[in-house]
Amino acid sequence: MEHLHRCDMCNKTFSNKNELKLHRRVHTGERPYRCDVCNKSFSKGNNLKLHLRVHTGERPYCCDVCNKTFSDRNTLKSHLRVHTGERPYRCDVCNKTFSQGNTLKSHLHVHTGECPYRCDVCNKTFSERNNLKSHQHVHTGECPYRCDVCSKTFRYKYVLKRHLSSCNHQS
Repeated sequence: MEHLHRCDMCNKTFSNKNELKLHRRVHTGERPYRCDVCNKSFSKGNNLKLHLRVHTGERPYCCDVCNKTFSDRNTLKSHLRVHTGERPYRCDVCNKTFSQGNTLKSHLHVHTGECPYRCDVCNKTFSERNNLKSHQHVHTGECPYRCDVCSKTFRYKYVLKRHLSSCNHQS
């Protein structure tokens, strides 16, 4: 029988001391691995290694269906659901299904009324992080969505989509 190592804060057990040591960082907040480029810190060395791909642009995982590339295997695995139509995450309240766990988590705010994301410029709150990011373009003036045909830029993705569907771009 193998010896288990138990966390004295939450009683979770681990098969070796190193796993327990890494787990304790959840409770202590210790993040000893720091990115030299942007100073972001991580509790695990592997997470820093994956993060560095943000700066290097390395995207070693490729979708066999559409050739889109990803910086980590789990994101590719999650992306593949776009092609398979798999939606394994179900809302217990309304039975709506989602392909991503984070999308379900964000969706739950619809039912709770929680708006945990706050704009630090105008204090407006949002139920989803992406809506906050999109809103912040109002303050920065950024228009990150560009039409590939006419090069017109848009502040919001939905406006670009509307532009694309209403504009035939014929010469």
